[in-house]
Amino acid sequence: MSVKWLMQGVMVLALSLTFSVQAQEPESPYQLLSEVATKTFDRIKAERPGIEKNPEILRDIMKEELLPYVDYKFAALKVLGRHFKSVPQDKLPEYIQEFRSYLVTTYALAMAQYDDQDVVFEPGRDYADEKMVTVRAVVKEQGKPDINISFKVRKNSRTEEWRAFDMVAEGISMLSSKQSEFESIIRQDGIDAVIALLKEKNQQPIRLPDENKGAEA
Repeated sequence: MSVKWLMQGVMVLALSLTFSVQAQEPESPYQLLSEVATKTFDRIKAERPGIEKNPEILRDIMKEELLPYVDYKFAALKVLGRHFKSVPQDKLPEYIQEFRSYLVTTYALAMAQYDDQDVVFEPGRDYADEKMVTVRAVVKEQGKPDINISFKVRKNSRTEEWRAFDMVAEGISMLSSKQSEFESIIRQDGIDAVIALLKEKNQQPIRLPDENKGAEA
């Protein structure tokens, strides 16, 4: 796997390791995060033969294993930044749904690059009375430098669920990056242009690394 593809994969791989935990569950966010990640990677390994024949299966895996634990609504609105109040309210549902599909597509594209790297999570810390927590991890691959990543998670005051809303890989926030990308588009062309861009990205086919090389050749 090239450094280019590894970095792209890690950026979204990190965000995809998101989670939700009900208040009545005794597991800590740190423990649950590791368990969700392990379950997802194990399923990808188990379904590898099918994925090689039909990479689109990765979309289903992302929807079933990861999306239920992603606070995509909060993330979608957060990305709008200061433009949130100026966006027509009747446009928000469509935007949020396209942002949801965008996350699924992005996760699937990243997981197509997954090549059995090791993700080592930091030990759990005391998070009592905290409303936001940062979970740190390191992505390790033999012969390549370690990559530091962290997950920003928040507790929903109503449901008492912990959910991830952002990640940072080597100092780069995915949420801030998308906010910067959308800001100029919204300012110049409005939310409809952002929705159109998301739709275009969501139509990307899922290709495995070898297929990508062939497409580039």
